[in-house]
Amino acid sequence: MGKSSLDILREKNFTEMQLDRILEMAWEDRTPFEAILFQFGIPEKDIIKLMRGNLKESSFKRWRKRVNSGVSTKHLKKRNSDITRFKCTRQKAISGNRISKR
Repeated sequence: MGKSSLDILREKNFTEMQLDRILEMAWEDRTPFEAILFQFGIPEKDIIKLMRGNLKESSFKRWRKRVNSGVSTKHLKKRNSDITRFKCTRQKAISGNRISKR
C-alpha cells in the first residue's frame, strides 16, 4: 500500500510552516506541481495525499475538480507557453527548500 500523508511528513521532516506553504502552493491555481516538486521534493501523487489528509472532504473534492478541469494551470503541459516562471513577480524570493520571511 502507498504512503499516507503522515508518512510523507515524517519522511521529509517538514516543519509546520513548510507544510502550510506546501498546502498553500497546492491550493493556488497558478502554482504548478512542478514548482512544489522543485522546492520541496514532493511529487504530484504525494501532494494529492497531503491535500486529502489535511483538507475537509468537500474542500478536497472542490480542489481536485479544479485541478482536473480543462482550464487548470497546475500542470506545466497545460499552461500557456508564454508563462515561464514559477512564482508571481510580486512574490518574495524562494530558493530551493527555503521560504523567505513574509
